[in-house]
Order: sequence, then C-alpha cells, then structure tokens
Amino acid sequence: MCRLFGMSSAPRRTCATFWLLDAPVSMSEQSRHYPDGTGLGYFDADGTPEVHKTPVAAYRDQCFAEEAKETESATFVAHVRFASTGGLEKRNTHPFLQDGRLFAHNGVIEGLDELDAELGEYRDLVEGETDSERFFALITRETRAHGGDVAAGIEAAARWVAENLPVYALNLVLSTPRDLWALRYPDTHQLYVLQRAAGGCRGGRHLDQSGTDGRIRVRSRDLVDVPAFVVASEHMDDHPDWCPMEPGELLHIGPGLHPTRRIVLPDEPAHRLSLADMRPEAAASQVV
Repeated sequence: MCRLFGMSSAPRRTCATFWLLDAPVSMSEQSRHYPDGTGLGYFDADGTPEVHKTPVAAYRDQCFAEEAKETESATFVAHVRFASTGGLEKRNTHPFLQDGRLFAHNGVIEGLDELDAELGEYRDLVEGETDSERFFALITRETRAHGGDVAAGIEAAARWVAENLPVYALNLVLSTPRDLWALRYPDTHQLYVLQRAAGGCRGGRHLDQSGTDGRIRVRSRDLVDVPAFVVASEHMDDHPDWCPMEPGELLHIGPGLHPTRRIVLPDEPAHRLSLADMRPEAAASQVV
C-alpha cells in the first residue's frame, strides 16, 4: 500500500530533514508488493513549489534511500509508491504538481477512459499514466470552477468519481504554501491525524517520527517550539493523540493550525471495487 504523509506548521516555516526509505526487495519476495518510488514536495519562502522524486524499479535486490534533504517549508507532502497504474517512471511518481499545488494519493480508480472523457481539455494537465494524476486534474478543474476553493474542488471531484467510476480508495493529501487538505474515502485504508503541540506530548521534544514499516521517517528539530499537524497512513510514533479520520471526511488545516473537519462523502461508492475485482498488480499494490 502506498504511504502518504503531510505536515503543516503554517504560518511558521520549519526546517525538516526527510528520509524516504524503502525496505530491501529481493526476487524471492515477488509475491509481495514492491516499493516503486519516493517523493517529497514542499514550498520555498516565496511560495514556489519544489518536488523531489525518484522511481525505483521493484526488481532491484537492494535498499535505496532518497538522499536526506534539509528543507524549510510551512507545509510538506511525502509519498512512497506501490504502483497500481503506470510504469516505474518519474512522471508517474507522487507528489504531482498542478496550479502551484502538491498532491499525493493512495488508492485505485478504474474506468480511466471515462475519466479522460470527463476531463476534456484538462487531460492535458496529466503528464503521466496514473489514475492519481488524472484524479488531481479533475480536482484542479473543479477548484477553478469553484473560484479557487480547494475544499469545494476536492469534494466535487471526489463525488463525481464516487458516483461514476469503480473505486477502491481515494485517500489523498493536497497542499499549498500555507494550507493542507486530506481526504479519507471510503473506509478501505486508514488515514491518521496528529495535532502536535510544540515539543510533543511530553514537551521539549523535536519531531522524530517513523512509520511502522520504516518507509517514511521525518525529523524536525524546529518542532521543539512550533506546533504542527501531521497526516499519515499509519501511526508514526507513540504519541497518544493520533486519531483516525472518518470515512468520507475532508480535513483542512489553514494558517494558524485551526482544523476544519467535515463529512463530505457520507455514502458508499456507487461501484466499489474489491481486491478480487482488480488487475493483479493493482490488487497487490493495495495490500497493507
């Protein structure tokens, strides 16, 4: 299963060192899902988005680690990919960039010909082959149609997909220089939120979080004195305040770290996929 990570300390910029790590993959483990890419997105002080990502072929019998990067930003998006649609190429690796926004997705959407038809001219925003980037283009279209309201764009795009296409999961993280959004839909995969006070639950602690499988690790010494919101596919440390998002819930964290949480998709997908419905490679990518 792909791993999502998002963090906001807005309006404060924090200096975080990110490692996006994969476990060893050997030919003898081909029955398991494989790490197919890592990516990190953030914003410069002037709001310019920066994306560092690399595809890693599943057949390599070795570890790889994205070089640790000292990056300063008020928001971050990170992703570790298990490919379900699209080859192992940089253009298919998350996060994606459109209209100055960063986006990463975990899940499977089918019916891509129908989605392409719905996108129309917005299909030109899609540089790769993935269902995820197409979904992002639909969000971009709907955000423009709603006068730049990102929450309304996410809700409208996700609702159209849920009503018209076969869906396994639409979990996502999307960010601008000062805002972070996350959606969990439906109840297929978990997505957790942590509202972290400055110094953590015990006070005086920098951020040092690692997912249980070790694929994403994040450190930030600045968070000794700066609060933050963290969104992740799994608990990343022993902090007691990690809480799961509800199915259909859209979270928004704006400057000042005041959260808005609401259920925007209360109903099941009209065409909900099971693992048995999907191509073997897509199904393998969604196993936890």
